[in-house]
Amino acid sequence: MDHLSHARETIAVAEQALHKLSQSLNQSFNDVVELILKCDGRIAISGVGKSGLIGKKIVASLASTGTPSFFLHPAEAFHGDLGMLKPIDVVILISYSGESDEVNKIIPSLKNFGNKIVAFTSNPNSTLGKHADYVLNISIEREACPNNLAPTTSALVTLALGDALTVALIHARHFKAIDFAKFHPGGSLGRRLLCRVKDQMQTRLPTALPSTSFTDCLSIMNEGRMGVALVMENNHLLGIITDGDIRRALTANGVATLQKTAQELMTKNPKTINQNEFLSAAESFMKEKKIHSLIAVNDENQVVGLVEFSS
Repeated sequence: MDHLSHARETIAVAEQALHKLSQSLNQSFNDVVELILKCDGRIAISGVGKSGLIGKKIVASLASTGTPSFFLHPAEAFHGDLGMLKPIDVVILISYSGESDEVNKIIPSLKNFGNKIVAFTSNPNSTLGKHADYVLNISIEREACPNNLAPTTSALVTLALGDALTVALIHARHFKAIDFAKFHPGGSLGRRLLCRVKDQMQTRLPTALPSTSFTDCLSIMNEGRMGVALVMENNHLLGIITDGDIRRALTANGVATLQKTAQELMTKNPKTINQNEFLSAAESFMKEKKIHSLIAVNDENQVVGLVEFSS
């Protein structure tokens, strides 16, 4: 059996559905974005089955990008969890048919509370569509499922609409990488964007005197395990010797390089950064200058550490 043909057909159907979604977006999408921006409460998203799973992902995306959100299971909502809502919250109800009993049963309560309702549905004339304040259409031509039953393409379109909403809000809120990091302090991005250079720098420095021999420079670089040696005199930074400096010297001078001193091998006026700068700023600077080690200094411009970056 040619499984690849089925995979490609599935992706082709999804591609067509996403294109249709993109073309069908209208002023209602703008209105929903503005509604959320003006919301003083949170965004509650509710759905059952696959719609509920997609709803949970949309909640996670919104919450991590500056829009406080939570998932409200419609069945649990009908048995007490409606108490999680405040009238100022905006509620997004997801139902492809617009006729999911569990979802529609909570509409009267939402109306009574005064919550604005946004519907993700394929049928604006459905029960959900008629009772929602805003309707975003997620209709598709067909599911990728050969029986046109399993929520495949429709689930993807719903997810894409949620992502589109999330990204539109990111732009509208001018949400930056540093803001994202605040909600992800445990991830690598959070560490880079929230940590300072002093939090990650190596303070046991591989240092050499200007008169240090070539062989001793290599030993210092190897022991330091950072591929560099700092050339210092009286606690004053004179230069830096990198692996690149060694290779260039050997290429240009051959065996004569073995007779050179640190002062002859070093690069003068090496790049430095204040230890209180964010690690992300150090990494950006190192990428720009195409260097892998950066010297950290204190406010008195004294060398206090080295920070590495691996591209």
